[in-house]
Amino acid sequence: MLNNKVILVTGGTGSFGNKFVERILVEYNPQKIIIYSRDEFKQDLMRKNFISKYGIEKAQKLRFFIGDVRDKERLYRAFNGVDYVIHAAAMKQVPACEYNPFEAIKTNINGAENIVEAAIDRKVKKVIALSTDKAVNPINLYGGTKLVSDKLFISANAYSGEEGTIFSVV
Repeated sequence: MLNNKVILVTGGTGSFGNKFVERILVEYNPQKIIIYSRDEFKQDLMRKNFISKYGIEKAQKLRFFIGDVRDKERLYRAFNGVDYVIHAAAMKQVPACEYNPFEAIKTNINGAENIVEAAIDRKVKKVIALSTDKAVNPINLYGGTKLVSDKLFISANAYSGEEGTIFSVV
């Protein structure tokens, strides 16, 4: 399913992104994997790690794209020609979200909306968004923003139409 496909991972330099990319490189033969994140230092570390671990041939399938899910225009650029998006970018630290609620909303909610719009308009086949157990019965801002994000992704299936982008949350 992922052979010869273009996969983009938002928040791709995080712990999930690193493991996911490693697994895809080992088990499949993607055309390319785009690591979309706002941390150039982590991108450089990830690139060097994958070169040393898997060699230049496999590491050449990785593309590092500096960007933030808050920036819709940058997402539109990054989503050109992408088959699958794994959305792992989020503000995840409960104390950081509580102390910076507007930033949590911009990233976790507005960022989700930007992902939905860019994916539909760029005709991405499927978007899989990562959720959290804290979204089930939220008692803090992080859980609340992730609940809203999850609902945005699920409702996006109605916007994309029968032949459009498929949205899932896991």
